Amino acid sequence: MTTRTDRRFAIGSATLSLLVAFYLLAVFNLAFWRHALIGFGGVNAAFLAFSAALTLLTIAGMVALSVKYLIKPFLIFLLISGAIASYYADVFGIVIDREMMRNVVVTTPQEAKHLITPQFFLHVLFYGVVPSLLVALVRVRHRRFLGKLVHNSAIVVVSLVLAAGLILSHFAAIASTVREHHEMMARINPFGPMSAAINLGIMTYDELTLVRRPIGTDAHVGPLVASSSRPVVTVIVAGETARSMNFSLNGYARPTNPELAALDVLNFTHTTSCGTETAVSLPCMFSVYPRVDYTDRKGRSTDSLIDILDHAGIDAYWWDNNTGSKGVADRVSYESFNDAKDVRYCREGECDDGIFLDRLDAKLAGITTNTTIVLHQIGSHGPSYFLRYPEVFERFEPACHTAQLTDCSPQEIVNAYDNTVLYTDHFLASVIGLLQKNAARIDGAMIYMSDHGESLGENGLYLHGAPYALAPEQQTHVPFVAWFTDGFASRTGLSLSCLRAKADAPMSHDNLFHTVLGLMNVETSVYDGALDAFASCRAPSGNAPLQS
Repeated sequence: MTTRTDRRFAIGSATLSLLVAFYLLAVFNLAFWRHALIGFGGVNAAFLAFSAALTLLTIAGMVALSVKYLIKPFLIFLLISGAIASYYADVFGIVIDREMMRNVVVTTPQEAKHLITPQFFLHVLFYGVVPSLLVALVRVRHRRFLGKLVHNSAIVVVSLVLAAGLILSHFAAIASTVREHHEMMARINPFGPMSAAINLGIMTYDELTLVRRPIGTDAHVGPLVASSSRPVVTVIVAGETARSMNFSLNGYARPTNPELAALDVLNFTHTTSCGTETAVSLPCMFSVYPRVDYTDRKGRSTDSLIDILDHAGIDAYWWDNNTGSKGVADRVSYESFNDAKDVRYCREGECDDGIFLDRLDAKLAGITTNTTIVLHQIGSHGPSYFLRYPEVFERFEPACHTAQLTDCSPQEIVNAYDNTVLYTDHFLASVIGLLQKNAARIDGAMIYMSDHGESLGENGLYLHGAPYALAPEQQTHVPFVAWFTDGFASRTGLSLSCLRAKADAPMSHDNLFHTVLGLMNVETSVYDGALDAFASCRAPSGNAPLQS
């Protein structure tokens, strides 16, 4: 009887773990090392000690898990997940923290497809799949149990002791740098994203036990609204990825807001967002909680602005051309428009925001009761900016026509983005036009506020979702625009000249909840006049809502 000889290349389990550890740190962490150098102020003794300690800690963790039957699946998982994470970190400058992982979980196929490009597949193939095949094909040598335990324990203990010594030798510099640049550690691939995923899983499990707390159940419309048979209608346009600095209303050199400028809208130039991604900003801006107090758990367990309008007997509708309301409209009328087949507005499986207009026209024509309609835009969502506007609105050329932004010049990216802003300008002007068309029978208002902004390559950052404490102004400074029919302003006692004088006053998402309640003359104990952006410009007779 003959025995088949295994001719595969053989390697010790600890050696394989060590090689993969070096590969992960060297290949998948270019963005991390770049930020670490900035954090430590260049190559110095503290940076070298930190780097060596991190390498030793990685080796210790990898060797500790290099057990038979586990080592290959574990290493392959690290290689594939690291390749995926490093692509977005290196190409877009994205930090994959817990909130970014939440975005991944709640995204839709339509949104995700623009981030999964041929370059993404090539990156994962060469940097993740090929090394994984090598790991899968080699023969891993394992010592006998006791010998392996002693050998691996020695490596782990020595690595941990040396790492501790290195950290202690420069503790003050390392501790202060990590504390001041805490997002730096979240950039370590794939361990930062793995930690974020675990953190999100724990939080999600904890939220399974949430019990929603109704608020504003005392809400009712005040005399300004109740005393007339003319319905009051507020259209809230929840913008997407619009950054304030690219609005010509805010001083941008390009004419990106020609139609709104002609309508003499109210424009508030210094407005900040609650978050840097839709999953945070959207529920936060419709929440009673200000940004400093808001958490996902609080938002999900408390009635939203839309719920309170419903409590007050106001018809509330949420129309969506994006990835959903993130729980805000779970208890009111909800309709998604992003899978419509109207060839006038839809291509490549998505629709631009013009898809709302025919339906809004018909809705306004038939309204007989006080109503709030939320239009959740696709707006300027990237990276496929070119899909967010009809061809006729491509006025800034040449524009980037791919989701792979690295294939375009910086100016082509900005051109495509500015075209999305130009189209949003047209869309908002069209909404205003429909309210004006029905002004003889309804008193109408439009409030537009974007959920967050966007980075277009500044400081190597693209898209959005940066940790808020570190997010650049491009991601947190958002446009805020309002418009009222003459009947609405007169009926609610609003002074437009007073509001124009407040154009440069600091505003934020904190104001939306209370401002809309004030506009709709909703009296409730949860209304806070100090956070109503328009309260100080409302005549005394129009200050019906109660202070909390």
